[in-house]
Amino acid sequence: MTRIPLLGLASILSLTITGCAATTPAVDAPAAAPFAFDGARLSDHIRILGSDEFEGRAPNTPGETKTVAYLSDQFAKAGLQPGGAIVDGQRTWTQPVPLLKSEFAVTPVIGVTLGGKPVVLTQGEDIAVRAPTNGDQGINLTGVPVVFVGYGVKAPERGWDDYKGVDVRGKVIVMLVNDPDFEGGEGQFGGKAMTYYGRWTYKYEEGARQGAAGVLVVHETAPASYGWATVKNSNTNTMFDIVRKDPKAEHPPLEGWIQRDLAVRMVADSGLDFASLKAAARKKDFRPVELKARLDVHGDARTEVITSQNVVGILPGGTHPDETVIYSAHWDHLGIGLPDANGDKIYNGAIDNGTGLAHLIEQARSFAVGPRPERSMVFMAVTAEEKGLLGSEYYAANPLYPAGKTVGMLNTDVMSVVGAARDYSIRGSAKLGLLDDLIEEATKLGRTYTPDAHPETGGFYRSDHFTFAKAGIPAISLTPGQNLFNGGVARSEEFSKTYTSKYYHQPDDEWSPDWDYSGMIADATLLHALGLRLANSREWPNWSQDSEFRAARDRTAADRR
Repeated sequence: MTRIPLLGLASILSLTITGCAATTPAVDAPAAAPFAFDGARLSDHIRILGSDEFEGRAPNTPGETKTVAYLSDQFAKAGLQPGGAIVDGQRTWTQPVPLLKSEFAVTPVIGVTLGGKPVVLTQGEDIAVRAPTNGDQGINLTGVPVVFVGYGVKAPERGWDDYKGVDVRGKVIVMLVNDPDFEGGEGQFGGKAMTYYGRWTYKYEEGARQGAAGVLVVHETAPASYGWATVKNSNTNTMFDIVRKDPKAEHPPLEGWIQRDLAVRMVADSGLDFASLKAAARKKDFRPVELKARLDVHGDARTEVITSQNVVGILPGGTHPDETVIYSAHWDHLGIGLPDANGDKIYNGAIDNGTGLAHLIEQARSFAVGPRPERSMVFMAVTAEEKGLLGSEYYAANPLYPAGKTVGMLNTDVMSVVGAARDYSIRGSAKLGLLDDLIEEATKLGRTYTPDAHPETGGFYRSDHFTFAKAGIPAISLTPGQNLFNGGVARSEEFSKTYTSKYYHQPDDEWSPDWDYSGMIADATLLHALGLRLANSREWPNWSQDSEFRAARDRTAADRR
């Protein structure tokens, strides 16, 4: 859609921080930097990929076709060779990814009975119901009992069970987002840092294991780390999943979110207090509570198996071509969805993740123009990250290059457009040798590592490095630093809040001519140094001894001898 340009995010923030200029001063790359990244090139890629012409880059749309063609062309121009699937004895630019696609034929009809009276619920406003991905051709629930199950966690290794043997088969279970530790900051789940038990993906999976007819997550902005607009825009459009042998084992018939106000009302109409019930859920002795509510959801769905694409280029190594270092970024966004207040329906995804794609293309160029690395460098743009890390999950289960000989994976998902920072970070707090290497290379560049400032958001589980980690491959997602040269931590935090509330998974995530690329350039330079180190060494990074990913890595140890 053609729109009157908004102020760029950098400009908006410059107005909110007294004394800050619209852009940050450029930071010169150290003299030893092997490649000078070009801000104009980065900007052009983001502008093109984030334009309305690409229609929000949703899988299985004309936007995907244009995106795959653009990335393949840019990889070739950067100097890469095709690195995807082999067809007729030749590598292609893509890896086909079969996905189950599901979308409602018409808006579902949803209601809840409270105090014996029916209440109509509006899709996208009171509730966000996802099109089914359990293999059903729709959702048909009538008068189904509703049970509140706290945080919906079953973690025997932590001595925690929110279900306590209560039979929830055939019922809709309502649960809180995040972990039981979130409110108090301490407990069985490591304090503020979200574990996988806090992610909505886990909660749906556990609901399916319990035989529930549905799982509804109660939205609250702080523990979710994003507002209702993000929930609505991410869950009321077309859904995808990888093709599974038994999808019902992973997905209950109904998956969705509800507004906090609706949860409060359901609890109150059951003669209970939401705050008290929420406090009780933080304790190990919590037991499920059946509410005096009955849910109705009816909606036919169109489902089919489609094929999306991961885009893959390779620079073969000169000495050890069978060993690979992977750079990755997801190419997809939300496509065309519900209109915002301005009538805009295109979710452009310029920052998320046009920035990561721009970096990926230019990082490929940086290696192709330099001396040939000893190990092979793989550059991968994966599909369907926004639908649950599906493209990377498919790759991890069907690797084009053996996991055992993959040195590491360096992921970029949302990069800085507000200037350079003195520090840098990664998503989550995982312990692995790859982080030690990153810190060492950053020190040479005069930069300081800062641990994830908001581990409660569960960032580690929200990007494609996570699926590689589960396969044992050392993997990190670099995130921009907090201590900006212009405005410090205060300006960085203000930007993050503005981005999350007004732009994240919303149509206004559009390219701006006001952006400052010095931060992207500094981060790209750091990631180049790390990749070069890995490519020209005999190092095989691993996870810490106490990491949940160590065992998977160690199972492939023989491949590296």
